[in-house]
Amino acid sequence: MGLNVTNDVFAENAWYFRNSLVRANYNDLPGGILETTEYQETFLRNLLLGETNELKNRYTHIRWKEQKQDIGNTKQDIESSKQDIDIPDSITNKSKQHIQMLFEEYGSDRFFGRTEVMDLLKITASPASALIKKMLDMDIIIPMKGKGKGKYLFSREKKR
Repeated sequence: MGLNVTNDVFAENAWYFRNSLVRANYNDLPGGILETTEYQETFLRNLLLGETNELKNRYTHIRWKEQKQDIGNTKQDIESSKQDIDIPDSITNKSKQHIQMLFEEYGSDRFFGRTEVMDLLKITASPASALIKKMLDMDIIIPMKGKGKGKYLFSREKKR
């Protein structure tokens, strides 16, 4: 057919090409997601016609709609309760919330690991590991010995 095709475009954009094949065959009717060949077409235009379209893998990702929970106008009464752990002011409010949730679940008596942090806080491995490291650095938690690698317990001593 007279086309000068090399393997370079495939080598440089393997994930994009793989995901374009998935998107060409994926449907989620309740979610309003229909199969599309637009990503394959863009890839092939670059390969066959020498176009220079951006082939970023993130373009093929489906943006899942996250539903926010309706909590109305009610606010939680936290005025009468006090924290049982010292959380420094130097960390973000989100981290403080996560640490408080972990402490409420495990207290100073039950140990936990990264999997439990991920499950309770609904976060992935990387942020869970970062939070654990942050808590270790601030002496909020201590590593457990004899319970396997990566098990922690909230420190009973308040360190300042």
